[in-house]
Amino acid sequence: MRLSIVNFLRAGTEPRDRPLARIVDYARRIEKRGFPGIWVTDSLGRGWPTLDPLVALGVLAAATERVELGTAVLQVSLRNPIDLAHRVASVQALSGGRLRLGVGSGSTRADFDLLGADYDQRFRTLMNSLDVMRRAWRGEALNGGSLSPWPGYEGGPPVLLGAWRSPKWINYAAKQCQGWIASGLYSSWEDLENGMRLYREAGGTNAVLANVVVELRNQPEPGSLAERARVSLVCPPDDARQRLKRIEQIGFDEVLIVSPASSLDELERVRDFL
Repeated sequence: MRLSIVNFLRAGTEPRDRPLARIVDYARRIEKRGFPGIWVTDSLGRGWPTLDPLVALGVLAAATERVELGTAVLQVSLRNPIDLAHRVASVQALSGGRLRLGVGSGSTRADFDLLGADYDQRFRTLMNSLDVMRRAWRGEALNGGSLSPWPGYEGGPPVLLGAWRSPKWINYAAKQCQGWIASGLYSSWEDLENGMRLYREAGGTNAVLANVVVELRNQPEPGSLAERARVSLVCPPDDARQRLKRIEQIGFDEVLIVSPASSLDELERVRDFL
C-alpha cells in the first residue's frame, strides 16, 4: 500500500501569503522525501479562498520531476466538458504523463449555485461529460470540430471515479475507469469495507482512499476538519498504526494523507508505520 499526500490548496494564515512559493516548496519537499504522489482537491464556493486544481497542477508539473500528480476529486459536472478535456490534456502533456485524474459529480450545492449549474442533474451531467471528454481525447468530432490530442498523450490520462458508497458508481469505477476513490472524510469504516467488496467483485484493481487527516494527538481541535473526519489518523501513534493496518487489510492500494499543518515530519512518521 502506497502513501501519497493530498493538499487542500487553501489560503495561508498571512494576509500577503505567497501561494506560489509555498505550494512549490511543499511539493519539492514531498518529492525529495520520496512520496509517490501529490494530489489536490477542488472547491470554489465554500466560504474560503481556494486555488483552481488544474492551474495548481500545471505549476507543480513544472516544479517537480517524478511524482504523480492527481485530483481528488475534480468536480466534472461544474465545467464545460470540452474545455475541461483541453485543460486536463494540457496538464497531462506538461507533466510528461504524470497526471491521475480523479473525478466526481460534486457534492456541495454551494459550488453549483455559484456557477449556475444544475445540482440535481449532477450525476447525469457527469456521465455525459466523461463520455464527451474521452471522445475529445481521442480526437473525435464534437460539435462540428475536434481537439487535436497532444502527440504521445492520445486517449487522455487514467481516470479514477470518486464514490462514497453507491454500488452503481463503485461498479462504474471498476468497469469503466482506472480506479475508485473513496473518502476518509465522508465514508465510514463500514462504507469502506462494503465498497471494497463491491469494487473487487466487479473486477476493480486500483482502490484509493483520499483525504485521510493526520494529527498524532489524543483529541482533534473542536470544530476542526480533523474532528469531522469519519476515517482518520487523528489519534495517538499506536492507534494510528492500527488504523493504517486496518485500511491496508480492507484492501486499499493507495492512501492520500493530509496534514492540516502541512507537517511532512508527521506524514513521514505515519509512512514509517507501514
